[in-house]
Amino acid sequence: MISLQNVTFQYAGCKEGVHDIDLTVRDGECVVLTGPSGGGKTTITRLINGLAPSYYQGSLNGSIWVNGAEISALPSWRIGMEIGSVFQDPKSQFFSSELAGEVAFACENYGMSKQEIRKRTDDAIASFGLESLCMRPLDVLSSGEKQRVAVASVYALRPCIYVCDEPTANLDGEGALRLANTFRKLKNEGNTLIIAEHRLTWLNDIADRFVYVSNGTIQWEKTLAQMQGISEEERKRYGLREIIEKEPSLPTFLMDIGKENFCSVNLTFKRKKTAIFENLNFSLPAGQIVALTGKNGVGKTTLAMVLTGLWKQSKGEIYIRGKKLSEGKRRKAVWYSSNDTGTQFFTSSVTDELLLHSSYFPERLERARALLKEFGLYTYKDAHPASLSGGQKQRLSIACGLLSDREILLLDEPTSGLDGGNMRKIAAALTNAAAEGKTILVITHDKELIQACCNFRWELG
Repeated sequence: MISLQNVTFQYAGCKEGVHDIDLTVRDGECVVLTGPSGGGKTTITRLINGLAPSYYQGSLNGSIWVNGAEISALPSWRIGMEIGSVFQDPKSQFFSSELAGEVAFACENYGMSKQEIRKRTDDAIASFGLESLCMRPLDVLSSGEKQRVAVASVYALRPCIYVCDEPTANLDGEGALRLANTFRKLKNEGNTLIIAEHRLTWLNDIADRFVYVSNGTIQWEKTLAQMQGISEEERKRYGLREIIEKEPSLPTFLMDIGKENFCSVNLTFKRKKTAIFENLNFSLPAGQIVALTGKNGVGKTTLAMVLTGLWKQSKGEIYIRGKKLSEGKRRKAVWYSSNDTGTQFFTSSVTDELLLHSSYFPERLERARALLKEFGLYTYKDAHPASLSGGQKQRLSIACGLLSDREILLLDEPTSGLDGGNMRKIAAALTNAAAEGKTILVITHDKELIQACCNFRWELG
């Protein structure tokens, strides 16, 4: 059993944290932490797995008990054996450069026999459908593939408690289904699951309770039946994602729709001798939002890197408004928001980052101020971008793109870490940008975002 009793934690050097947390998780129970981005869900997971305050330093009051022992009295190796953690950024927990070694790492670290390590590693790789990726270095995998590797590496150790922070954030539908089946199996075996998550539909027959965390405290708890019966008005008021999955009804992307603005002819990209995609011909119309979908690893992010001029195509041409542009000129015409937002900020404050590619005219400053307020970032205008939560970084990246003068916006998984309320804010902002004539390509697995703002759907692969 896990018990947090009157727990208050504040990170060192800032006001962020949680307060007055009382939470009990019974053995074999699946508890889902949900609520707005930056509300305190991740902090609660860090308290449960002992990373706060041992790694994430700060002041802690109250007591945290795991399986009858106070966690502050447990050595780190013991915590690691009993509690498996899957972080929001999967690559932050990798120790190896290759897949099998990463999945086997924890078992090796605990001194298991060679035969047992091999058995557990093979079983974890098979459970998450990673066999075809075993010969590829981890750094070339897609974000969704990395996420599956991170979960598999924890699964191999067989802890009795799993603490997961946004485990489906970058997974395609097939990956999320496979993860749901694995978690269902883990729960049936008696394991305890604590999952911080915005996307709720995949947890419909797994979760026992939903705990709503906002402003650093627990606001309410609901059973699965109560969550399924929540009204649409209440769901939107709390900024929750859909509880029952709905398939977006969108026309398939057509190559000759609208006014041609951004197009490619016979676009090909090869990594060494392997073709990631070949002879792609498409035309993106101005004033439209196109959802680019497809399985993890099919080449969506690679295509984005080529279109934005960050990588050079192996063959083919790319045109913007009828002109063939080189990589350097495309970088000035296309805004790219990466699925790893931590790599694309360069300044020491949110405001400076937002204005980095813009002039400082009064109207531009007012637009920047309005965007910060619209995206719930105004409170953090003087904060360092690195101090923001994952969802806040995503919103900042999109705000930077909207404020830029780029006529084409290419957004890679822009809502993977966002709650329902912020997802709808992003959808509205993109709709307004398209109405102003922007061409927008959104790489996403987020069916709610697709339904909320996209005009067409283009499936790669």
